[in-house]
Amino acid sequence: MILGAFFTIFNQTTMTIALPTFMNEFSIDAATGQWLTTGYMLVNGVLIPVTGFLMKRFTTRQLFQTSMIIFLTGTIISAVATNFPILLTGRLIQAASTGITMPLLMNVVLSLYPPHKRGTAMGTIGLAIIFAPAIGPTLTGYVLDVYPWQVLFYGMIPFILIIIICGFFFLKNVSETKKSKLDVISLVLSTLGFGSLLFGFSEAGNEGWAHIEVIFSIVLGVVTLGLFVRRQIISNDPFLDLRAFKFNMYTLTTIINCVITMVMYADMILLPLYLQNARGFTALEAGLLMLPGALLMGLLSPLVGKLFDRYGAKWLTILGIVIILMTTYTFTNLTDATSYTYLILMYAGRRIGMALFLMPLQTAGLNQLPASLNAHGTAISNTARQVAGAIGTSLLVTIMTTRTKDHLQEMVAASAEGTKEHLLMEASIQGISDAYVMILVIGVISLLLSIFIKRVEQAPEESIAKQ
Repeated sequence: MILGAFFTIFNQTTMTIALPTFMNEFSIDAATGQWLTTGYMLVNGVLIPVTGFLMKRFTTRQLFQTSMIIFLTGTIISAVATNFPILLTGRLIQAASTGITMPLLMNVVLSLYPPHKRGTAMGTIGLAIIFAPAIGPTLTGYVLDVYPWQVLFYGMIPFILIIIICGFFFLKNVSETKKSKLDVISLVLSTLGFGSLLFGFSEAGNEGWAHIEVIFSIVLGVVTLGLFVRRQIISNDPFLDLRAFKFNMYTLTTIINCVITMVMYADMILLPLYLQNARGFTALEAGLLMLPGALLMGLLSPLVGKLFDRYGAKWLTILGIVIILMTTYTFTNLTDATSYTYLILMYAGRRIGMALFLMPLQTAGLNQLPASLNAHGTAISNTARQVAGAIGTSLLVTIMTTRTKDHLQEMVAASAEGTKEHLLMEASIQGISDAYVMILVIGVISLLLSIFIKRVEQAPEESIAKQ
């Protein structure tokens, strides 16, 4: 299961470096190209709520094997894509697999390990999962420099086939199943609600926040999700059991996770655009810049897991966010002369900060839930993070593109010296720096919230009925 998760995450991180290549290949702008990332998150956000039902209805093996076959299908479609819509279709099919795989893996950990050992288990999983984004950008950069972009997808096919075969022979079921009836109305409300909301925020990067399509989509999403929430509250067998939010630490850590996810996704969009489009670095150089930080993040993960089991999540989270804020501040003053070495060090600092709180924060909240809410709690937290990631990415792209236009107009009005290409590069760098200022503000909010984290015990089953 960790191998399957590794390749789904590896696949997601390839887009961080490949986006400029696809923009040139298919003659699209950044706002359109971001759909390779935000569309991936949109499908995740729509499908993850379904996993709460799926994990009750089907066995571990059935779900995992199905998700890997779906991933294989999407990979093949992406590999043979001749235009952007086909490539995006393949990516969205791949995303359907990730929407099942990650919550399933988290639920298996919660089923196999008691609360006092979950930090170490999550840390071990984190080592494998974080290794994917460590090598993803670098390997992608090398492939794009030497081979056609299609090799990014063709190269994964043999490994996915091996995982499917190994899963058939070795994967065991770890949870009880029951024949629950699918609540079709909840499924429709969930899909329409999350889909409309994510589409609205994503399209804001293309059309602007005042566009009628954007406003309509966001309003429709909010209203539909309101109806979805109401149905879950009154249902005897809810599609997504929202009683998880009755547990204070779970609710708090989920909110912090949403806020900090917006900060994390900045590097997926802004940094590659700065390195490749504004500074002219190759895809390989951009990937190599990210490698040391990602490797440090992966190597720290097992140690952080053990520290969490011993000390809890509060001070790890606070320390990690402080490091994030300090290093993010350095990205608010980017120029066309910022050194490559300096960028490597600051990016590595951001990744060290993330390593300190990612797994502890999520595990701390899930540890409070009674065992019967594990599947739903995992699905809820993953859904919330995907929604937050899509919103954050769209917000940052909107700020970047808007501020770039503003800075360019100011330079032209001031009769700034330089060619049109040079002025556009300068304006783009300033627009990216402005987006990092917003990341800094969001990070401060997460720091203030993290002060209230406490170490709590797992709640008994009867507490669900009492609250």
